Amino acid sequence: MDITNKTTKLRRFANGLTLFRLFAAIPLLIALSTEFLGLAWLIICISGASDIADGYLARRAGGGSTWGARFDPLADKLFLIAPLLWLLSKDILPVWSIWVVVSRELIITYWRSSKAHGGPAGLLGKLKTILQFISILLMLWPANWGDIYLSILLNKIGWYLFWPSLLLSINSGFVYLISQEEHRQN
Repeated sequence: MDITNKTTKLRRFANGLTLFRLFAAIPLLIALSTEFLGLAWLIICISGASDIADGYLARRAGGGSTWGARFDPLADKLFLIAPLLWLLSKDILPVWSIWVVVSRELIITYWRSSKAHGGPAGLLGKLKTILQFISILLMLWPANWGDIYLSILLNKIGWYLFWPSLLLSINSGFVYLISQEEHRQN
């Protein structure tokens, strides 16, 4: 198999994983709305693993496709915003915090979509995403998974981790916007 063919196959597989995540948002929404938190938790974990895999495959291919660069962040946003809205509906997180996260995500997604290759995520953005997903997974930990006191503890740890993730979200958003302005001026 020649290099071009291998690269094309890697990119297609990476794009397939992104497409899988886009469609997996539907069962996630159903699981959250019916309060099957165990299923929602598993879907989020599988989505996270597929996100890591598609990033790895895109790097192995020497860079992802323009399609993947545009839709991968969208899939990430679906798996971030849906559980946050559920947590908001249960009064676990305040409205203003979700408003800040969603606003930041929309602004940065708009900025990244204007870039030819989607505008790669910076280190702060990646750290923010990892911390947010860990926080969400812990807040969604089902009460019937093990000891109730363990579930309560994990839920609280998730809640406390949400706040540094919110600060990273704000910080990384400003870094993106400042770098965009500096790039425009040069």
